[in-house]
Amino acid sequence: MIRLAAVVSVLPTESTQRAIGYPSLFLLVLLGALLPVIPTGALVSSAAVVAVHQTAPFSLALVFVTASLAAFLGDAALYWLGRRGMGSKNGSRWLGAIRARAPEDRLAQAQEKLAEHNVAVLVLSRLVPAGRIPVMLACLMAEWPLGRFARGNLPACLAWAATYQVIGILGGSLFPRPWEGVVAAVALTVLVSAAPSVWRRARRAVKA
Repeated sequence: MIRLAAVVSVLPTESTQRAIGYPSLFLLVLLGALLPVIPTGALVSSAAVVAVHQTAPFSLALVFVTASLAAFLGDAALYWLGRRGMGSKNGSRWLGAIRARAPEDRLAQAQEKLAEHNVAVLVLSRLVPAGRIPVMLACLMAEWPLGRFARGNLPACLAWAATYQVIGILGGSLFPRPWEGVVAAVALTVLVSAAPSVWRRARRAVKA
């Protein structure tokens, strides 16, 4: 009992968790938008799990606002850097990174969908794993101004944050301990992210 009390006494309080958690979530999601190697969806789901178990009001609302704002600003910054690269003779490393993550077949599909459905494609691109970058490059090649991209990307970021927050809420509600909910939310996020890739490989195997 004494050891347990000692452990509990050193655990961060809810106010400390909030003071550290929200800025960390914002920075990591912002970086994840610029460098698409950070699992931002899992971060949002994990933050939502923690928020479910907190007693402070509006915790989930703050997670939603923080995640969607960071994603929106990160996307806008990456698009702006991409536009600068498109206008430069030598391009830029940011534009090169965008191109490297947009295979030709995915880019062609994104350009086709963008021509057919316009802004609505941005919303879907944020929800489909690995769909954001090809659509962003298609918008760059279509010479969309930053303002037009930002207006279409705003609902996309809101829908993305809400989707992964729901995953976290489910994980946090099903398990009594926060760490169990985080593990469940991360596992579900990984499954959701991997499903489209597995489906494409299965279709190619059937066609072959």
